[in-house]
Amino acid sequence: MATQDNPPLSPAPLDRIDEAILDVLRHDGRITYEKLSTLVHLTPRPCLERVRKLERRGVIRGYGALIDLKVISPGLSLLVMVALSNQSGRAAQKAFEACIKACPQVFGCQLISGTFDYSLRMRCRDMEHYRVLSETWLNNSELHIDKLVAHPELADVKSGVGF
Repeated sequence: MATQDNPPLSPAPLDRIDEAILDVLRHDGRITYEKLSTLVHLTPRPCLERVRKLERRGVIRGYGALIDLKVISPGLSLLVMVALSNQSGRAAQKAFEACIKACPQVFGCQLISGTFDYSLRMRCRDMEHYRVLSETWLNNSELHIDKLVAHPELADVKSGVGF
């Protein structure tokens, strides 16, 4: 067990083949093991064993589909910066995080450092929808929100895959 005197062990480093496997899977998670093994210069069996090992170690957390939200849900994408009040404490943080996890319009939330405490990625029907939702949050005294700053997404220049 990790303690202050006994820090957790650092994860085993990845070798060039593991990195090559991750690079290919990051861009094509549906690739066959046959094709993957060819691209990383291994035979299929050792390639499969390496992928399974990366999964067991938690390096590969899962596989999924990249969904174009604009196609299934036309509307407005926003990056929203959130600052909680300085005196809010851990209870307010937990309440805020629970509220955000339950909100279907929020599809990404990161705890960050700096002027703001959280960065949210959201999708709303329009600005009025966002205004009503944000007012609901601001009026909820349990959340202790000090400030919300919304940045509408104008264009998708580069979408992250696998990180």
